[in-house]
Amino acid sequence: MRFCVSLFWLLSISSLYGQTAREIVQAADSKMRGNTSQAQITIQTIRATWSREMTVKTWMKGTDLALILLQSPAKDKGIVYLKRKKEVWNWMPSLEKIIKLPPSMMSQSWMGTDFTNDDLVKESSVVNDYDHSIVGDTIIDDRNCYIIQMLPKPEAAVVWGKLLVCIDKKDFLELHTRFYDEDGSLVNTMNASDIKTMDGRLIPTRFEMIPAGKPNQKTVMVYKAVMFNRPLDDAFFTTEKMKILND
Repeated sequence: MRFCVSLFWLLSISSLYGQTAREIVQAADSKMRGNTSQAQITIQTIRATWSREMTVKTWMKGTDLALILLQSPAKDKGIVYLKRKKEVWNWMPSLEKIIKLPPSMMSQSWMGTDFTNDDLVKESSVVNDYDHSIVGDTIIDDRNCYIIQMLPKPEAAVVWGKLLVCIDKKDFLELHTRFYDEDGSLVNTMNASDIKTMDGRLIPTRFEMIPAGKPNQKTVMVYKAVMFNRPLDDAFFTTEKMKILND
């Protein structure tokens, strides 16, 4: 009887932690999104012998709607990415053509950076497409963090085979993430830093994506400005808007 009671207690605790892990991930995800967000971002791609910088503007509403406009360099100015639910489009002004991205392209590099298409438009949902569990604790930059393992649900069409995410216990800041493929091999590591208050919200403003096994290579994304919870109509996120966004 004592064994049965102990087993029941352990199973209950395990269930509680699984639910708590999901809530922690959801809180961290919401921290960077708000109900809506509009951001000005620089993205620097760094290689052993060269580097390249882009500036982009983003608009996001919830988890289903997103627009990304490239503002520089000049040759890429006006390129737009649109996400509506599980569909993603790309507008190429030089071709005057809108291309719908197939799911197979979500794992590919976004604009030659170390971020994937999925990372930038967040086509998959870190909250709904994965099962979450707390697997440990750690300290990052003097902040106590949960270590949360995220495994994709069987029916989820996602890029990664596993994620290990470190989230600050106090402010729910995602400070470190490891991305693994379906074979369990490490692909990318993301570190977040330069924590600042922007538009009344404490967030990391610098994100470094570092590919495994590729020395002297990384991509740095820096938030220059961000506004949260400003009204954005669903009608803003359309393929027609993509064509005139840079006007």
